[in-house]
Amino acid sequence: MAGIYGIGVQALNAAQLSLLTTEHNISNVNSPGFHRQEVLLETNFAQSTGSGFIGQGAQVETIRRLYDHFLDEQVLSSSSQSQFYDTYYSAIKQIDSIIADPNAGLSPAVQDFFKGVNTVANDPTSVAGRQSLLSGAEALVSRFQSINARLDDIRNGIDTQLDAVITNINSYGAQISALNQNIVSAQSLAGQPPNDLLDQRDQLIAKLNEQIRVTTVTQDDGSYNIFIGNGQSLVVGASTFTLALQNDPADLEQKNVVYSQGGSYVTIPQTLLENGGVLGGLISFRRNTLEGAQNALGRVSIALAQTVNNQNQLGQDLNGALGANLFSLASTSPTIYANTGNSSSGAAVLTATLSSGAAGALTTSNYTLQYNSASSNYTLTQVSDGTVTTIASSALPATTSYGFTIALSSGTPTNGDQWLLLPTRFGARDISVATTDPNKIAAAAPIRTAEGTANTGAASINLGSVNTASQPPLNSNLQNSVTITFTSASSFTVTDTTLSSTLATGVSYTSGGSISYNGWTVAISGVPATSDTFTIASNTGGIGDNRNALALAALQTSNKLANNTSGTPTTTYQGAYAQLVSSIGNKTRESRVNSAAQQTLLNDTKNTQQQLSGVNLDEEAANLLRFQQAYQAAAKMVQIGSTLFDTILGIR
Repeated sequence: MAGIYGIGVQALNAAQLSLLTTEHNISNVNSPGFHRQEVLLETNFAQSTGSGFIGQGAQVETIRRLYDHFLDEQVLSSSSQSQFYDTYYSAIKQIDSIIADPNAGLSPAVQDFFKGVNTVANDPTSVAGRQSLLSGAEALVSRFQSINARLDDIRNGIDTQLDAVITNINSYGAQISALNQNIVSAQSLAGQPPNDLLDQRDQLIAKLNEQIRVTTVTQDDGSYNIFIGNGQSLVVGASTFTLALQNDPADLEQKNVVYSQGGSYVTIPQTLLENGGVLGGLISFRRNTLEGAQNALGRVSIALAQTVNNQNQLGQDLNGALGANLFSLASTSPTIYANTGNSSSGAAVLTATLSSGAAGALTTSNYTLQYNSASSNYTLTQVSDGTVTTIASSALPATTSYGFTIALSSGTPTNGDQWLLLPTRFGARDISVATTDPNKIAAAAPIRTAEGTANTGAASINLGSVNTASQPPLNSNLQNSVTITFTSASSFTVTDTTLSSTLATGVSYTSGGSISYNGWTVAISGVPATSDTFTIASNTGGIGDNRNALALAALQTSNKLANNTSGTPTTTYQGAYAQLVSSIGNKTRESRVNSAAQQTLLNDTKNTQQQLSGVNLDEEAANLLRFQQAYQAAAKMVQIGSTLFDTILGIR
């Protein structure tokens, strides 16, 4: 009877546990991270008798969760990449909507500004037209500043999001560490896996992995070690390490993710964190898109301001004075930051200024500068492509091929000192209009040419032009009156009549050839006669002259910026801006496609994982019936045992 009762009770227990486990599965059908569980039975050792081995039923070996490490790792990897692309796409489409807007973008403002320039060219004496040009300049500056302000908002928003993400990462790390302890304790006490605790830990790891790509390593005691980046520990058993945001030692406008180590924080190379998760998406977007977009916008503003200023300086305003700047560029273009880790003793202060022809040489890249005391050289590295230029310290101030000049203002550099050079980041933020006086617009050319009234030859002189080579500043003798006198049909002398001095004698004459003095260039064509004279003089009273206004208007369609690193101007202002719009648009479409594709991949891996670990209600319903019947059959076994026992007791 004992054998019958024992086998029956064990069968009842097994069926009851199976029913409870099935009910547990059904209850958690919608619980995130839950892995289906099942009862594993094992056959008891048979009892040996003279008639053979008699079976002793079955007992519960364990309650197992249906978990596949490989499938769950695939889900983690796909989920992390999905969050990366979703974050990148959400961020970049903000820039795309700003710069590509046909009304709020830069192109309409540039067109309106040059529309005002053409109005002045059509009627140089119209004060209303000149005021319209200045209004267009103000609107253009405002557009530069408003677009840049929006990019600054996005940059600040990235810092805010990074702070929130880091808070989540540190919180998940602490919770996983606590669960590690609970799992180790529960497993050591019961000798069985605490399935629900394991699910809780896996779900926290999944949430952590959405924030930052992690790698897990299972320890012998059942705890998890979790690593980020290129192997930095986030959780080791019951110990946790934390992340934080700190100011970038090189870039004062930016914050970096740092890692706690030995009681202090150390900087993780930010590129190592771009391998997945929300954190990786934010850092990658900031480094690969936002930085370049802000630099590209600043480059257009600097190039436009500098070239318009240079051309206006070549003209003459309504007051008869040489032209001045129409736009102002602050000293923040370029900006140079000393690394906070540089030597503080006798700290070297480097400065950078724009070259006069910076417009055609500027790129959208930032640059790093490092001093090597062994060679007494500075190494200038272009961040975008790693191109290195060596500058001897003895050569400072040195004008680079990138459109800026570097100088040592004070102090003495120490080996390893570093600087970050930002040529264009603040160009759009700090551009302004330099004048509110419409009379300051230099629509006229400052020189006029004339042929001598007594000339007998067939030569003629053109209107002439002011040389950009002498800018800035303008040649101080530009407005002096100069006379060219032919001593023969093939030579001439040049006299500065204002100063009563001879500039040149016996100059060979070539018909149509350039003749340049005092900052201007003219050309005389045809066959002159001996004693023929030609004069180049100040354009006194030339308020109706529009030659320089036409030159200003021509800037709109002139190639003034380089679209590569050759330094050769190959594109216009609007062309450079269009390249920015196109680049951001292409990246936005790419991010959208990547986001959708990764979401599909994630869904597929989740479906595969759920086929093993997910709860199927139809299957569980069938299991309920099966285990119910097993319970009823086991109860019948106990009832039969009881009947047999009563029969024996009833024997007299």
